[in-house]
Amino acid sequence: MFGRSACAAFAAAVIVLTGSFALSEAQPVRRIEKGPLIIEGVPDTPPALRERLRLYQAVRGAQLMDWAPDGNGVLISTRFGETNQLHRVDVPDGMRRQITFYDEPVATALYRPAERAKRTILLQRDTGGDEIFQLYLVDEKTGDTTRLSDGKSRNTGAVFSREGRFVAWTSVPTDSSRYRIFVAEPGKPGAPDKVLEEEGSWSASDFSPDNGTLAVVKDISVSESQIWLIDLDAGTKTQLDPSPAKVFREQPRFSSDGRYLFYISDENSEFRRLIRYDIREGRKDVFTGNMLWDVERFEISPDGRTIAFEVNAGGNSELDIWDIRRGKKLAAPRTPPGEIENMKFSRDSRRLGFTLNGTTGRDVFAWDLRNHRLTQWTDSEVGGLDKSAFVVPQLINYPTFDQLDGRTRMIPAYYYKPAGPGPFPVLIDIHGGPESQFRPNFNAFIQYLTLELKIAVLAPNVRGSIGYGKAYVELDNGMKRLDSVKDIGAAINWVGTQRDLNAQRIAVYGGSYGGYMTYATMVEYNDKISLGISAVGISNFVTFLTNTSGYRRDLRRVEYGDERDAQMRDFLEKISPLTNAAKIKKPLFIIAGANDPRVPPSEAEQMLRAVRANGADAWYMLAKDEGHGFQKKSNRDAQNAAIAAFLKLKLLGQRLE
Repeated sequence: MFGRSACAAFAAAVIVLTGSFALSEAQPVRRIEKGPLIIEGVPDTPPALRERLRLYQAVRGAQLMDWAPDGNGVLISTRFGETNQLHRVDVPDGMRRQITFYDEPVATALYRPAERAKRTILLQRDTGGDEIFQLYLVDEKTGDTTRLSDGKSRNTGAVFSREGRFVAWTSVPTDSSRYRIFVAEPGKPGAPDKVLEEEGSWSASDFSPDNGTLAVVKDISVSESQIWLIDLDAGTKTQLDPSPAKVFREQPRFSSDGRYLFYISDENSEFRRLIRYDIREGRKDVFTGNMLWDVERFEISPDGRTIAFEVNAGGNSELDIWDIRRGKKLAAPRTPPGEIENMKFSRDSRRLGFTLNGTTGRDVFAWDLRNHRLTQWTDSEVGGLDKSAFVVPQLINYPTFDQLDGRTRMIPAYYYKPAGPGPFPVLIDIHGGPESQFRPNFNAFIQYLTLELKIAVLAPNVRGSIGYGKAYVELDNGMKRLDSVKDIGAAINWVGTQRDLNAQRIAVYGGSYGGYMTYATMVEYNDKISLGISAVGISNFVTFLTNTSGYRRDLRRVEYGDERDAQMRDFLEKISPLTNAAKIKKPLFIIAGANDPRVPPSEAEQMLRAVRANGADAWYMLAKDEGHGFQKKSNRDAQNAAIAAFLKLKLLGQRLE
């Protein structure tokens, strides 16, 4: 919701009136530009609101990118200016020395292995949120930069071979569905070798120890993917263990001797488990045994002796560490509630680093496998706020409309309850994806809502969310799309049963697919909610599928339905919020990014016209230098200030002063 790192106040810009933007004769609306932002109907935020919000927007977080090749220090991503940049930290809780100074945020980064002296960093970044990512090699000491990719296509998912001689990545021409995988030697000039070119969504995962084979993944849907092995000498590829059933297989990693391939799969299971596949014998075993939750990610130590994996236990991460050869469970830290991200072993295999995105902040930690000691490497500032006062969400379950095994189905949700007697107004926060999951990670703006505005926040994981088994993920596919909207209706009903919540003051918010859910909730439950906030949301599935970038269109068709099929097209048109905009009578705030390749801003603009023509009160904010969600600090500050003002006026009924 609203971005993971909330920041400082919006730098004032000169207001330029560009003329009237009349959507109907009855409702002329001024379109105003403030720097990169175009706004309509959004009032100026009063100083008192901005000043209090400033503390929450000054909050920082840190994310582990990689261990330094010499073992002395870590590479992290954090923000001291407008965007997240790379920093080096040499000792726990040491000074963060900034390495990159770009206008655009750095998306991912890793060191080239086996370089103890030069320290070359491979990083990925785009321009203005357009997601046309380019890969760059940066010398940490000198700052010298070389672009590795072609500068035109979308380049992602770079992986190094073990000794750093080769690097592989995925490249997709703009608005194309044809994926290519390249392999290059970073130290040698010249064109990279194209080792694959196919329709579908392909990504490189790991080199074999002898560099003769590249393991790649073909994603078909959130529930189905395949592992292929490319013989780099022969130029041929072979599918690993083909199965007629729809199976999820991801993150293949070779063992240190090249005999085994570890990967995550839900084959013969409701949940995703860690599999060990014997390449020579064609046999596989379930390394983690039967689990009641998904294994989400894992890492193998450079010496090949240790494996660490993170389990998503209802939204909170649990970390397990095993000795691979002996099949013995090793000591692992018990971390506070939150999500473990970006696990990385140090080069000497002694320490496991990771990011903990917890309820009170996002920081980098390391576990010493020999001494069984957990060390915090970064302690990010929280804007002068008291961490002990932050609201820790409760995990609750509420009943919905249908049944499971003869009992009423329950929907899991995280509930942030303000202190005091209530009854509190409520904001229902709906995640995107739809194959995503709300996690109890730190969110400074949610803390602002609960601590300052006394708004309770309910974040449900409706059907279609990952983390609760593969049957749950598929409950909203195709013609079952509105069933997930009914789960929000059930959340509204649950609010009505809570004595400390005010069922007369309910707001709904969502981003991306959650933006669609916001629109759909306003269509289906207009009489039960007070307002809606949709950020980069889908308003019409047919126009969305037609206009979204080619590299992701086929994956979205598997989830939402293929608009080229006449029956499905009619259904998608029928359920689209744009078709039913006449039912929306309550205030609506629409937010979009001009460079969004996923949900183009045309989705926002057509919905804005429709609801205004319907007589509804609609605010609008468009960032000219953003894509699928605001990444730049000043833009996010302005967005959050406007949302706070919208909630104070329309949900709380308070004046802006």
